[in-house]
Amino acid sequence: MSNSRVSGILLHPTSLPGRYGIGDLGAEAYRFVDFLARTGQSLWQVLPLGPTGYGNSPYMCFSAFAGNPLLISPEDLVKKKLLDKSDIDNPPSFSDMRVDYMRVSRYKMPLLRKSFLNFKNKHSSALHEDYHSIIRQNASWLEDYALFMSLKRENNDLSWPDWDERITHRESISIAEWKDRLDEDIQFHKYLQYIFIRQWQSLKRYCCSKGIKIIGDMPIYVAHDSSDVWVNRDLFCLNDHGYPTVVAGVPPDYFSATGQRWGNPLYHWDLMEKTGYNWWIDRFRLNFELADILRLDHFRGFEAFWEIPATEPTAIVGRWVKGPGAQLFEAIQASIGKIPAIAEDLGVITPEVDTLRERFNFPGMAVLQMAFGTDQRAMQYRPHNHVRHSVVYTATHDNNTTIGWFSAKPGTQCTQSKEEIIQERKYALRYTGSNGMEMNWDFIRLVLGSVADTGIFPLQDVLGLGSEARMNFPGTSMGNWEWRFSSNQLTRDIVRRLNELTRTFERHPG
Repeated sequence: MSNSRVSGILLHPTSLPGRYGIGDLGAEAYRFVDFLARTGQSLWQVLPLGPTGYGNSPYMCFSAFAGNPLLISPEDLVKKKLLDKSDIDNPPSFSDMRVDYMRVSRYKMPLLRKSFLNFKNKHSSALHEDYHSIIRQNASWLEDYALFMSLKRENNDLSWPDWDERITHRESISIAEWKDRLDEDIQFHKYLQYIFIRQWQSLKRYCCSKGIKIIGDMPIYVAHDSSDVWVNRDLFCLNDHGYPTVVAGVPPDYFSATGQRWGNPLYHWDLMEKTGYNWWIDRFRLNFELADILRLDHFRGFEAFWEIPATEPTAIVGRWVKGPGAQLFEAIQASIGKIPAIAEDLGVITPEVDTLRERFNFPGMAVLQMAFGTDQRAMQYRPHNHVRHSVVYTATHDNNTTIGWFSAKPGTQCTQSKEEIIQERKYALRYTGSNGMEMNWDFIRLVLGSVADTGIFPLQDVLGLGSEARMNFPGTSMGNWEWRFSSNQLTRDIVRRLNELTRTFERHPG
């Protein structure tokens, strides 16, 4: 992380505007980068970019290495002559405000298959050479991922433990038979990753040309129904049938009185140590090709994690178990060098977690929405107590929007009592000297004025949106990750106001 004062915006690409039902890596992504540059921002923070599964959560992907095909821009495929303009001229009438993932998939996947057929028939040696180069560079994960996705389609999207036992256990004869039988579909999934990689690389280069760095997001855990777990069964806590024996989550917290039972399988850290943490090293290496800086999700889990028996319906019953600690990061840095990372250190944080973070000089996080209550870490999150080497947010993707946080009916957004919320809001008003009419801008001003080197705010807060624009509600599995904005919401007044505030607090790069 740079020592200079910088700021940026949190926005997942799915939330970008566009005609095709979901934000993508096309023209609107480049316009958003222009908006960042015009407002003096230096950072664009995104959520994990992988292919989403159940609940459409970017924290539950079919692969920790692959990109989400739904982010592929159809317009770019037309420019590359892999689709005709007529193919995309009349998309269905999609919502401009929410992503309907099922409808989007039904529309875009046939388009992508058509582009794949055109690609196969295209007689451009340069294009095909480029494709094979990317495939070779990513073969270590891509071969298994493409087979996994093809097998899921063949098995009507069932989870991999419910496939035929021979392929579930990856018997070599069965693997060879299925590779031969599903060759066409396997090639299609390789092609999708090629297109995603090239579109993302182009966007990342444009960000660089505008002085914008990308903050990526790496979940600590992976989805059970993923190529990662199917290929590396021995590295996860699974029973003989392939199902988790213990799962990940956190005990009761600010968001839920029963805790959060995420359901991801936990790692066999002792076996990972014996491999030299190779899987993690490969994962970090790839993520740093996608992003300039990485936010390490649930950083405290590397020091100690909450282990929940898989039979438990909530996260109340569990125990803290020691994680790999410094060994993991020493192995990673020995292989790929010093890593520019942000430690997501929210929640129950012990001195041991702080020691681990400080040992590798990772800045921690402070969230303003959590600064004015009675939580044990609230005092640290108040701006007058911020430290320079840290990242301060108005809110994260797991929080309500700031307007929603300040105006929501008590008892509907978190585990605080009505009285605690009333006192919290009174304190926030006293602290900001505000009448509460523009609490979003009050908080953005606090972020930009903080002594912390880095300040981030979700685009929802810049736009002054309420709870309807919330990205995720922890502990729930449906209706999340759907929010989108319209390009006309980025008004001249917002550009002027954010630019002036960024200059005022000396975060502007110009």
